Amino acid sequence: MGNAQKKFPGRGDGGPQTEDKPPSTAKKAQTKRGSSEKGSYQGAKEQGQVNEFQRNGSYAGDQTRPSSSGTDSSRPDVPVDSGALPPAIARLKSQGNELFKSGQFSEALLKYTQAINDFTEAEIDSPGDLSILYSNRAACFLKDGNCSDCIQDSTRALELQPFSVKPLLRRAMAYESLERYRQAYVDYKTVLQIDSGVQSANDSVNRITRLLIDQDGHNWREKLPDIPAVPLSAQQNRWEGTSANYEQTQQKTKGSGGSKPVQDTGKKTEALFLSHKQEGNDFVKKGQYKDAHGKYTECLKLKSSECAIYTNRALCNLKLNQYEEAKQDCDSALQLEPSNMKAFYRRAMAHKGLQNYAYCMDDLKEVLRLDPKVAEAEKELQEAAELFSKQSVAPDSQEKQRKKIQIQEVNDSDEEETENTRDKSDGKEVNRHVGTGDNQINHCGSENMFPLQPTNAYEFGQALNAVKSKEDIAACAKLLCSVEPENLPSLMSNKLEVDSFTIIIQALDNHLLQKDPTLVYRHLVHLHEAERFKMVSLLLGKTEKEQVKQLFDHLSTVESVQFTSDDIQNLAKHYLF
Repeated sequence: MGNAQKKFPGRGDGGPQTEDKPPSTAKKAQTKRGSSEKGSYQGAKEQGQVNEFQRNGSYAGDQTRPSSSGTDSSRPDVPVDSGALPPAIARLKSQGNELFKSGQFSEALLKYTQAINDFTEAEIDSPGDLSILYSNRAACFLKDGNCSDCIQDSTRALELQPFSVKPLLRRAMAYESLERYRQAYVDYKTVLQIDSGVQSANDSVNRITRLLIDQDGHNWREKLPDIPAVPLSAQQNRWEGTSANYEQTQQKTKGSGGSKPVQDTGKKTEALFLSHKQEGNDFVKKGQYKDAHGKYTECLKLKSSECAIYTNRALCNLKLNQYEEAKQDCDSALQLEPSNMKAFYRRAMAHKGLQNYAYCMDDLKEVLRLDPKVAEAEKELQEAAELFSKQSVAPDSQEKQRKKIQIQEVNDSDEEETENTRDKSDGKEVNRHVGTGDNQINHCGSENMFPLQPTNAYEFGQALNAVKSKEDIAACAKLLCSVEPENLPSLMSNKLEVDSFTIIIQALDNHLLQKDPTLVYRHLVHLHEAERFKMVSLLLGKTEKEQVKQLFDHLSTVESVQFTSDDIQNLAKHYLF
């Protein structure tokens, strides 16, 4: 594939990690040149210099605190604090960081490798610091296009420090470069469980979802590896919209000097979340949607990254006729899970309530693309198409009444007869010239005639209605011969209907194809540009679709210098889908 050598210029997650530690209050251990690094490290520990992970139980460095504001949080902003690392190892790490920032990735890799080797030989018990070194070296491998070693180092970093954001991001990017999209998707989704504000992970999930749908079809989720559940202790400080009660609890704990484990608070928050969710579900079953809406809102205050809560609240909004709010909830759900069928379907219903029928049809088509067997979506799509049709035609009823022109039959003569008609509204005389012979269509018997060379959409519509009323396919063919294909979309205006489309297809296939295949091809090139073509194509039945397919099959057998078989295939894509 050639992707293994792909380099990553920087996506906000590729740089080395710093430890971002507060200054130690203890006096630094003084070491002499030649003394044991291990002994110095132990001495530092005795004086209180321990790394951040050992001090507060959180992850070392900044690897679990990526910036969600779009800035590059991967680059160190302050000089590296050696902290609890032996001076020689801390110096190697600092040198690696500086080399990385200057774009010297291979040289930085050597520094991190030496630091890892010295760290291991010294038998230092600090998994958080070692995890950072592996993660930084993984970033170097990623920049150099060595995705396999990047995956290996990122995995090692995660073994030492589970649910660290940066190793997860780097491994996901490496998987994606190797086109291992399922594994990449799992890592990106895990990152979003930890911090839903990591924009690069959100964008990547959207991109990879489309690739997986194309690759595996609508059952793509069934082929994914298991997505690990991130413990609350790793994600509770990263939930957007964490409840005020939780923040107050944290402040009280700090103020009182208490040391209550964060995990206990996380368990209580999770229990409260599940309780609200279950109460909301029970209210929905009882039809008490307003009460259910309140419970789901409380859930989102505790945990805003739960897609199912947004879709559940969207259902309540739909039942309460709050269509705009329902649409917003579905938008939020689709940001978390871009292929969530419930979100697409309920957003379609919200658009329907808002009378945005075009958007409604788009969402319903997405549902059917994900699962073609959803009968309810097919039914709603048909109804939305009909409503859209009525909506687009309705404004015409407000137009000024057009002038009525009486058309009289003329004698079989080569002369041209002028018909004088008087407009009742202003008394002005209007001249209309009616052709003879092949330039006329019989309408409702032999009494009235319509011109076969319409000059505007109104005249074309009247002529087309005439041939439709008589089901005169031959007359429709003559009408099509009288107009330039390039003008067909404007002559059709917004009046294209299924019966009009069908008789045009029949005329092209049964009457014009043998006489002038180039004219047929030109009409097909421009017919799909008509204003209501897409809507009409959705309403075609099985018989009409077969007629369209038959026309293209016949056209593909014609040899012409005006078009090729490839031209026919490309044109057919607009009609056969």
